[in-house]
Amino acid sequence: MKRKEFILNTSLAAASFSLLPSGSVFAGTAESKVRIAIIGTGLRGQNHLDLLLRRDDTEVVAICDVDNRMLTMSKDLIAKSGKKMPQVYTGNSDTWRKMLERERLDAVIIATPWEWHKPMIIGCLEMGIKYAGSEVILGITLQDHWDVVKAAEKYNGHVMMLENVCYRRDVMAVLNMVRQGLFGELIHLQGGYQHDLREVKFNDGVNPYGHGVEFGEKGFSEARWRTEHSVHRNGDLYPTHGIGPIAHYININRGNRFLTLNSFSSKARGLHDHIIKQGGESHPNAKVNFKLGDVVTTHINCANGETILLQHDTNLPRPYSLGFRVQGTEGLWMDVNKGIYIQEKSAKPHQWDEAKVWLDKYDHPLWIRWSKEAQGSGHGGMDFYVIHSFIESVKRKLPTPMDVYDAASWSAITPLSEQSIGLGNETVEFPDFTGGQWMYRKPAFALNDDY
Repeated sequence: MKRKEFILNTSLAAASFSLLPSGSVFAGTAESKVRIAIIGTGLRGQNHLDLLLRRDDTEVVAICDVDNRMLTMSKDLIAKSGKKMPQVYTGNSDTWRKMLERERLDAVIIATPWEWHKPMIIGCLEMGIKYAGSEVILGITLQDHWDVVKAAEKYNGHVMMLENVCYRRDVMAVLNMVRQGLFGELIHLQGGYQHDLREVKFNDGVNPYGHGVEFGEKGFSEARWRTEHSVHRNGDLYPTHGIGPIAHYININRGNRFLTLNSFSSKARGLHDHIIKQGGESHPNAKVNFKLGDVVTTHINCANGETILLQHDTNLPRPYSLGFRVQGTEGLWMDVNKGIYIQEKSAKPHQWDEAKVWLDKYDHPLWIRWSKEAQGSGHGGMDFYVIHSFIESVKRKLPTPMDVYDAASWSAITPLSEQSIGLGNETVEFPDFTGGQWMYRKPAFALNDDY
């Protein structure tokens, strides 16, 4: 079979699966309760905790954090739920290891600062825990990513990056359209993280967002750790919101893969200017030299000929947008202008249709089935779906739809972009974490309305 025919058949197979009734693809016997622990009970960890407490098929048996304020907030959340109070682990930065040793766990969710994700994931696998769900960013260095992949393979474990944007309603409707061939053969895709984070990276040490220009030891929540990466690193520090959905559209690691990458960085002004405006020129942080460029642009080439453009833009004033663009031989979707154009199917030639008309028509089966259950969960409901997918995989003892190879490929964009910028925007090769298996693996994400 010729390569182009192989890829086409893979895409058509995925499209046909999306129309199957629930339970026909993912089979298995569900366990009564998933015994789960959370490492990291900050604001993101509390989002996950809230969703787990709502479910009847999970038991949160332990939580772990070094921040007493976050633990208190989490315990209040548990008390209000009426569920049994889990064992609380705190003290020092190694307490999580004691938790893994003492508790009998089916799964762990990790919602800690980025630098802790690799050791905690590997620690779970080494303790025989088969399912680790990690917040985005798998590791800091490229070697970190290889270490997690090799550990998952060695211990036959399942590592799922909890990338919630893959479950955004419009993103999933477009996935449905892609699989049904509405856009034709895909040619070019865009996405990114375009989000003004200045009041996330700085606060007053009391409020989680804004009210000051402190970070590091004087900051609270993400400002305590995340801002340091903007001081010391220059690259696409947060690529997965954009690349995750794109990877599903073009079957990355399942008939396709990333081949090469290069990145460019603008000058850095936004964070410094914010400190001056909010804290004054005399504030000590006005002397900090931020390495992260305000806009980082990354280009990726793929084995099947598609091109991808990613942008990381978090230091300047701007409305939130992930900047999705999905363009094929028959049409395109752009989320910024909320428009879709399909050749010979749109209302008028060379004019945008309102995207909502198409998105409603091709609403993904997952959203049609589970939208009521998703109401009230974070980020417009998509948080429900990522946790639902993880828990259902654990219950059925099946691989997670987004696996360690996906996590590594998406997250490795960060160290590769740093490398490219450091080499003067040189094009670098993208590692194949699957060891050649990308040619034979089949699509597994959101194939029907089950999970």
